[in-house]
Amino acid sequence: MKKLNLSLAVCFITAAFSGSLKAQDTNTDNHTITISIPEVALVDIEPAATKNITLGFTAPTEAGNPITPSTSNTTLWLNYSSIKSVADPTRNVSVSMNALIPGIDIQVTAAAATGSGAGTLGTPSAQLILSAADQTIVSGIGSAYTGNGANNGHNLTYALAAGSGPGGVAAYADLQATATTVVTVTYTISDN
Repeated sequence: MKKLNLSLAVCFITAAFSGSLKAQDTNTDNHTITISIPEVALVDIEPAATKNITLGFTAPTEAGNPITPSTSNTTLWLNYSSIKSVADPTRNVSVSMNALIPGIDIQVTAAAATGSGAGTLGTPSAQLILSAADQTIVSGIGSAYTGNGANNGHNLTYALAAGSGPGGVAAYADLQATATTVVTVTYTISDN
C-alpha cells in the first residue's frame, strides 16, 4: 500500500507541476520592436573626381566687340539625401560663393531632379547669379534621396556673363585682365 500511495503522490505532483507550466501560455503572444530612424541632411556635387570646372572668356578679333564667354558647363550634378524631422517638414539647398569677380556674373541653374532617386525631391529655382549671400537653389525637399553620382539629382548649368548680361548685376567697366581667378562655390542643405 505504501508503494501505491507513493506512486499516486508522484502522479499528483507531476500533474500539478505540468499544469502550472501550461498556464503561462495562451493562444496569443507578443513582443516589441524598437525602431530608430536617423535625421539625415547630406549634399554633394558629382562627379566628385572632376567637380572643379574652368570657365573663361575669349577676346574679340574685331575692334568694337565685347569679350565672349565660354560655353556653359553642364557636367555637374547636385545629389542629396534627406530624412526630415517632425519640427521641420522640408529642407532647402542654398548656394553661395566666397568671392565676387569684378565685372563678371557667374550664373547657375539647377534642372528638375532625374535619375534613380525617390521621395519628396525638391523644386529648383530659376537661374541664380552667384553672390556671397546664400540663395535657395532647391526648395521643398522632404524625405528623399536623389541617387548617387552623375545623371542623378539636379543637373547644374554654369554660365558666365561679362558686365550687364541678362539679369546681371556686374558692370563691364569693372572687368580687369587676370590669368586665373579661383572662386569656391558652396552648397548647403538645411532646414527651412
